[in-house]
This record gives sequence, C-alpha cells and structure tokens, in this order.
Amino acid sequence: MRIVHTEASCGWGGQEIRILEESSGLIERGHEVLVLCPAESHIYKEGPRRGVQTIALPIGRKNLKGFLALRSWLASHAVDVVNTHSSTDSWLAALACRTLRKPPAIVRTRHISSPIPDNFPTRWLYAKAVSHVITTGESLRRQLIDKVGVPAARVTSVPTGIDPVRFSPGDKAAARNALGLDPDKHYLGIVATLRSWKGHLYLLEAFANADLPDWELLIVGDGPMREKIEAKVAEMGLGERVKLVGQQKRPEDWLRALDIFALPSYANEGVPQAVLQAMFTELPIITTPVGAILEAVTDEETALVVPPKDVAALTGALMRLAKAPELRNRLGGTARASALESFSRQAMLLRMEHIFNLQSIHGHEN
Repeated sequence: MRIVHTEASCGWGGQEIRILEESSGLIERGHEVLVLCPAESHIYKEGPRRGVQTIALPIGRKNLKGFLALRSWLASHAVDVVNTHSSTDSWLAALACRTLRKPPAIVRTRHISSPIPDNFPTRWLYAKAVSHVITTGESLRRQLIDKVGVPAARVTSVPTGIDPVRFSPGDKAAARNALGLDPDKHYLGIVATLRSWKGHLYLLEAFANADLPDWELLIVGDGPMREKIEAKVAEMGLGERVKLVGQQKRPEDWLRALDIFALPSYANEGVPQAVLQAMFTELPIITTPVGAILEAVTDEETALVVPPKDVAALTGALMRLAKAPELRNRLGGTARASALESFSRQAMLLRMEHIFNLQSIHGHEN
C-alpha cells in the first residue's frame, strides 16, 4: 500500500513518536509510507533518522495556503490511504479530498482524550469525511461513539505498541554507570514531554514531601514547561536531588536505571507510551486513572493508581513503594507480563495494516 501520514503539530511527544514507529514498522513490512508535515516541525527532521521520508508542506495552520498545498500534493500523487493525526491536518485533508475526483480513503487517528466539540462540523468530520477513526484507547473510542455519534463500526481502538526487545529489563548498576549516575542511590523517574498535564509539578511536591534522603528524581524529556519546572525545583530547594536531563534518544537506558516510574497525568491521555515502556522495562509504576491509562494498568496488580492532582496520595504511594522492594518487584513483574500480552509493536502493526487495507479497498471502490 501507499500510505501517507499528515501531521500539523510542530511539537514532539508520544503522538509524533507513534507516527514514526508505525511508519517504520509498515515500511519493514513492504509498504510505501511517508509523512507530510511543516518544515519547522520536529517530526520533519526526525523522520529521516528513523528511515521515514518526510515532505515539507505548510499545513501547520487551518488556512487557504495549507489547503491548496495539501490538495495539490494529493492531486499529483497516487495514494491508497491518508492517515491524519491532529485537528488542523485532519480538516485540511478532509476538505482537500472533498475536491478531488478520486480521493484516497482518510483514516483519522485520535491520540488524546481532550474534549471534542459537540457541533455539526465535528460530527461531519468524524462521521462523514473520514472513512475510519483510530483511537489509542477504548475509552477514547467510546467518547467518539457516545458523544459525537460516530457509528461503532467506524471506530477502532489500537493502542500504541512497544518493542519488547528495545524496552526490556536490564542491569540497573550497569545502566547507572553508563549514564554517570550514583550506583548507591535510588531513582524515581518520569519520562514525558514537559507539558502541564503530565503532572511534573505535582510529582515535585510529592517528592519534596516524601522522607527519602537516598532517592533522586530524574526528569527525562523537554517541552514548554521546562522553565516552570526548573523554577519549582529551585523554589523547593531540590537542586541537589532532581536532575532534568532533557530529551533523550534512548529513553530505554534511563528507564533501566530507575527503581520507580511515575506519570501523574491529569488530562489529555490515551494509553501513554511512557507507561507502556515502563511496563515492558519491568518497573513499578505510579500513575492516575486519566484517559485510557486504566486500559494498560490495574491498581495493586501492575501499578499503584492515585487520584490526579492529589499530592498526598502521590506522596503516600511513593513512600509505600520506596520502602517495599518486594512490592516493587511484584508490580514490575506483573506489569511486563501484562504488557507482553497486550501491547506489543507487532500487534499494533498488524492491526493498523489490516485497517489500512480495508479502507484502501473501500476508497478505491468509491
């Protein structure tokens, strides 16, 4: 198949990483896949490094220039399926394809659980303009069916799949030595784009409240909240115990160095890749029941789940895990076993390939 992804976002996070992981996996399976995106976007630069062709188009805004550019490209290239990802490129692709004599099928992937407008244009986009909708979790699927009225047969949940070899448990001491970390300390960590709803500020408060002098907090990732997080670290006097290590090309190395992983998100989540990566790495996890997170973890079985924005509960969970290595081992072991069963990269690729194939056939028939 000839598959084209569109992505208007210029940021970098789980959504963009999924697009490239999925693309590279389907390329390995023999399909032609490329990404249309703004020249200034992170994905435009990162794609070729991962073996995925990216083409620059001015589709970062909902305007005539973006519409004409996308329409012109689609009119001059044979495509089986267009997979859109953000609101802006989804609208541009939907309108552009409406003006083409033989448009490709459109598959819209919805990655996050943010509110969906309840209006006619939104219902037209999801229920009429696109052939199929992919969500990254079942709760997001139900949101589209129940609140937007998308027919259930036109929406499929395909959680992001993780490579179980790349993200696997390893020697913590060796990982720490390789990263220049103190092998005698314990490490709590979060791997996430520095956005407000990921809950970094709540994690900092909980870490400051916990009586854990031998522990350090590693914050892996970058993003718009960096200055606020740095200011909070300074304000709370945590400079010696908190490290912001920035965006890392090999997050698996940092995960292997951790004793506990935390993601205290309070909004906008599907099934976060970071939680899945931590599960595959056999880490005990502290997280929240936001978005579709509970489709990946079960409280007391594969993670400790606390209410969002609840610093006291987050502190309690952290203290409990820090003081109980046997609980950490149990949660980590059951987390990896659960992830291997339900969230492999291969399973994601097979499901996406099947959906694209069905929509490609449907598009050519129409």
